[in-house]
Amino acid sequence: MVRVRFAPSPTGPLHIGGVRTALYNYLFARQQGGKMILRIEDTDQTRFVPGAEQYIIEALDWLGIQFDEGVHIGGPFGPYRQSDRKALYRQYADQLLADGWAYYAFDRPEALEAKRKEYEAQKKTFQYDCNTRSQMENSLSLGMEEAQRRIDAGEPYVVRFRFPENIDITVHDLIRGDVTMNSRLLDDKVLFKSDGMPTYHLANIVDDHLMEITHVIRGEEWLPSAPLHVMLYRAFGWESTMPQFAHLPLLLKPEGNGKLSKRDGDRLGFPVFPLEWHDPKSGEVSSGYREQGYLPQAVVNMLALLGWHPGTDQELMSMDELIRLFDISHISKNGAKFSLDKAKWFQHEYFQQLSDEQVAALLEKEVLERGITANHDYLQRVAAMMKERITFPSELWDTCSYFFVAPTEYNEKDVAKRWTPDMHIHMQKVIDILNTVPFEHDAIHHALLDEYIAANSLNTGKVMNSLRIAVVGRTVGPDMITLILTIGKQETIRRVERAIEKLS
Repeated sequence: MVRVRFAPSPTGPLHIGGVRTALYNYLFARQQGGKMILRIEDTDQTRFVPGAEQYIIEALDWLGIQFDEGVHIGGPFGPYRQSDRKALYRQYADQLLADGWAYYAFDRPEALEAKRKEYEAQKKTFQYDCNTRSQMENSLSLGMEEAQRRIDAGEPYVVRFRFPENIDITVHDLIRGDVTMNSRLLDDKVLFKSDGMPTYHLANIVDDHLMEITHVIRGEEWLPSAPLHVMLYRAFGWESTMPQFAHLPLLLKPEGNGKLSKRDGDRLGFPVFPLEWHDPKSGEVSSGYREQGYLPQAVVNMLALLGWHPGTDQELMSMDELIRLFDISHISKNGAKFSLDKAKWFQHEYFQQLSDEQVAALLEKEVLERGITANHDYLQRVAAMMKERITFPSELWDTCSYFFVAPTEYNEKDVAKRWTPDMHIHMQKVIDILNTVPFEHDAIHHALLDEYIAANSLNTGKVMNSLRIAVVGRTVGPDMITLILTIGKQETIRRVERAIEKLS
């Protein structure tokens, strides 16, 4: 059975790049009839941020990314939080040490820093690897007897992986094909830290093996670490059950080059996190897609197409359609540029798919917040009429307010352009027509546009837009006669009379 995992670290809010990684894992698992696991990788306790784990769970739940096992629901392969699995990693570090695949290193931070500066002075970059480890303080250079003496004396140490010298390591990637690196270019990564916690590299491999993960779908920033992970599977004798790898392209900033960052979002005015985040340390608040009014299905659809395509020109896809169409071979190797305009386009398209009832409920909330009560049928009529003009719920009041309150001010530019000195005469005629003809669309249209405006060779745009100014306060809105019929005869007449009084 296909088993995939999303394994974030609780070091802060979940970036939308991470959300896309979770989404691709979810689409692949569901299409293959497999399982999706949420594992929290909190081995780096110095970077742990309170509330981050719950934030991750809530964000993915809002987006409809569901898990079969995980830290929040349990499962047969638990526990699913690495800090709760701390006791089991030591035995695997010891196994690597016993088999010669790892060694103890006692180098102090200040000694490592001095070595880096020494190399910098020679315009080189220091790397702890097969070429330099003999110069450092470790069980390979000191001998095992001295190493054991230091351990017994309580001297702090780490456990490093021991890469064989000068071998080619090939990683088969489902997106990029075979990627080969020579071991002489790879540093002996720390696997076990002096605080008794494993690093990501050891814990990740052990957990993926024990949880029977079949596919590792993750960001391309992990591609340089993939040779180490392949070698760890080889060192443990697990190569035959090693998962297949797929390294996803980066999400890029809208302008220029580089990875999409929070700074880009702050600068250009869009969120890079799914939910609003309140930093418990700094108190800083970062915006979220949910709080900005985005619909989760719009965010999912937008993210799915940042780096993947269905092989057709189709852009709007439900979660079920994405699951049916998803194909790892259609994931690009190149980074995908984020587009705020495209994000808004998806939001508008999905907002139009909401029912009139759903939009009316959102509109009712805006109306009630302003101390106004409105008939439910009336709200639905307004919603049906105005929905196509809306992208975000926050736009509802500004777009629809004149259905509930008469204008108290009139747009100066519109008035200057449309309201001529004799316009009060024409507006009075509008009132006369409304008072005399049947209050229905065809009768008003015929009396106003045919028998009055056309028969008297008046400028239709000026008269009808002046009427709109009187009713709305500016020259925007739906069909004028439909608007009059919606707000009612007496309300329309009141507004026109007030405009005559204020503008003439």
